[in-house]
Amino acid sequence: MTDSMRLKNPLPAARALAAGSAVILRHYDDKDRAGLARALIALCRPRHIAVLVAGDARLALATNADGLHLPEAMLARRHQKLRPSMLLSVAAHCPRALARAAKADADFALLSPVFASKSHPGGSAIGVLRFAAWASRTPLPVYALGGINDQNIRRLGGSGAVGWAAIDGLSKNLDATR
Repeated sequence: MTDSMRLKNPLPAARALAAGSAVILRHYDDKDRAGLARALIALCRPRHIAVLVAGDARLALATNADGLHLPEAMLARRHQKLRPSMLLSVAAHCPRALARAAKADADFALLSPVFASKSHPGGSAIGVLRFAAWASRTPLPVYALGGINDQNIRRLGGSGAVGWAAIDGLSKNLDATR
């Protein structure tokens, strides 16, 4: 996931990803967000890395992104119809949000924060046991997000997570690109 404060230029991080990964473009305040989306897509598509645009169906469609990512608060709003081939992902922070994401026919959900996270300072982490319980109750594939790093990622084994997402976990070795 991109973050304009912690990873100003997401292109080097995207370059470091393996085929089959995905990038969720947040950078909500970027003056040339469309240009950044196009640059990410141009870099990622040949490498078989999906690019989803967060919170803006029109931009996702206009840039021919691979999908749309909805923050939990946006899930209740009506959105422009996506092309059938486009992915829909949803951020979730509770079981109710996971149920709404499933009802909206999302392709997958990102459940967070599993661990203490800079994205939710002072907020309560879900923890691995609660993550596992909530993930087991939804038909959606669920990715773990929030505070994931080299030290705690192994704790997700057996949790039902189909994978993990990160912001700081991608940016910590890319300080020179900030």
